[in-house]
Amino acid sequence: MIKSMTGFASVAREDEDISLSVAVKSVNHRYLDIQLRVPHLFADFEQPLRTLVQELAQRGRIELTLTGRLVVDAPIRVSVNHALVAALTKSIDEIQGKTALDAGLSAGELLKFPQVVTVNEEAVDEAVWTRVREGVMEAVRAALVDLDRMRAREGEILKRDLDERASVLKALVEQIVLEAETGDATLRERLIERIGDLGGSVETDPGLVAQEVVKWVARSDIHEEVSRLRGHLEHFHDLATNGTACGRKLDFLIQEMNREINTIGSKAEGQQLGTLVVTAKAELEKFREQVQNVE
Repeated sequence: MIKSMTGFASVAREDEDISLSVAVKSVNHRYLDIQLRVPHLFADFEQPLRTLVQELAQRGRIELTLTGRLVVDAPIRVSVNHALVAALTKSIDEIQGKTALDAGLSAGELLKFPQVVTVNEEAVDEAVWTRVREGVMEAVRAALVDLDRMRAREGEILKRDLDERASVLKALVEQIVLEAETGDATLRERLIERIGDLGGSVETDPGLVAQEVVKWVARSDIHEEVSRLRGHLEHFHDLATNGTACGRKLDFLIQEMNREINTIGSKAEGQQLGTLVVTAKAELEKFREQVQNVE
């Protein structure tokens, strides 16, 4: 089954632990290129997320963006630097003893001094963090499954177009074969006619003449190239229906078919052959452009 490399999917989810949003976009790429945008809160999930993408996609540039926050508040620990508070209080008392200024400070004002209070967010409970991780992975998997469905739907459209182009190419190959056969017959007649025009002015061995005629005709023989072309088109059908990623294999087939058509154009005889070869190359280029979208 052919799949496209382009698609988009998004999932939003919120439960008692987290609120998160997942967006995943896929575009053409020669290989599998995974780009993750994950907040620092979920940094530990990057490798499992990358592995998850690799399980569901084999080719393309996959951009996955994850945003979210914890719904449950993490425990907060407030630490007071009592030694610093004592030192500040002592200094204030000394100032009051030496001047007439009223330098008394309230507890709230003391807490405003730098380094008096330290606020730390404690680690979330392990059970809660396990649920958070499972929720993130579940949401990302759901987004990737939706992306895969979209790529499969696009792939069905691609396959229909490629099947049509393959049919056009098959028809052109058969026309090329008929034109080449006509060209071979015309070449044979032309060679024999020219030898006949020599008349009695040159001694000729009929057997040697026949051999030379065969050699000239053999040089324009395209049966091998046509056979390989037909085989490549059959191979395309097999690849397009076997259910695995086949984009790179199809790209290689296109190169091989292009080589065969070029060889046919340089060897075969026929008045319309040049036009048919150019038409076949144009169709093959359209074929190649579509194959660039296949996973």
